[in-house]
Amino acid sequence: MTESTARPTVPKIALPIQMFFSELIGTGLLLLGGLSLVIFVFGAGSPVAELIPSVTVRNVMCGFLFGSIGASIALSPVGTYSGAHINPAVTFGFLLAGKLKPRVAFGYVVAQLGGATLFCLPLLLWGDMGRSINFGATIPGHGYSTLTVLLGEVATTFGLVAALCVFLATRELRRFTPFMIPFLYAFMVPLESASSGTSTNPARSLGPAIVSQNYEGWWIYWVGPLIGTVLAILACSVLLRKIEVAKLYHFNEDRSGVFKLMTEKIR
Repeated sequence: MTESTARPTVPKIALPIQMFFSELIGTGLLLLGGLSLVIFVFGAGSPVAELIPSVTVRNVMCGFLFGSIGASIALSPVGTYSGAHINPAVTFGFLLAGKLKPRVAFGYVVAQLGGATLFCLPLLLWGDMGRSINFGATIPGHGYSTLTVLLGEVATTFGLVAALCVFLATRELRRFTPFMIPFLYAFMVPLESASSGTSTNPARSLGPAIVSQNYEGWWIYWVGPLIGTVLAILACSVLLRKIEVAKLYHFNEDRSGVFKLMTEKIR
């Protein structure tokens, strides 16, 4: 009797920890790679500014490459284990859609914030170049009202979560989900970077804020993405039943049925 009750508890404990670690690594790599790119392109003394004087073109390039890093993580083993949410807003969306248990979603968010914090520390190696742009921190743009900045984060996060809902709910588009992300950010970053920095990701904003010690408007980068996520889930409510797994790729990879277990037990 003791052995039979012990067996099912092992995967429930071990597998989520493995998934949380995967989210920590994935989120950390997204920020370390993506923010290093931002610093190299926009930091003081960057050679890219001389080669590409247009800020708009550099924003498009950064948005696409930042999104490409996220897409690569979704295609990697991180996507196999945890689904590569690498963003508390995405995890919150899956929670609202009923695809994750609350305790698992909480573990994901803690892992994402931990990864963002740890992996942003090496950004200090960029020195004055990194400090010149607060190591890529998202802060409200000069001349923009708080409401404008907040609405920008709401709108861009809505765009991200709604796009994920459409792709994940459409069987023909599902396998292309990671490849949509670079193009989405290449479109959104030039539109929103001047006012809010186009975060759409509380973890993305937290890491460089800690490193630069610049917390200006920090609450916007929590409230905006969460509101945007709620609105997107409400707008896409009809599609939610068609989303089978809380992953952005590797949909059929579910070792020991943990994702199925999450979905079934929430009902």
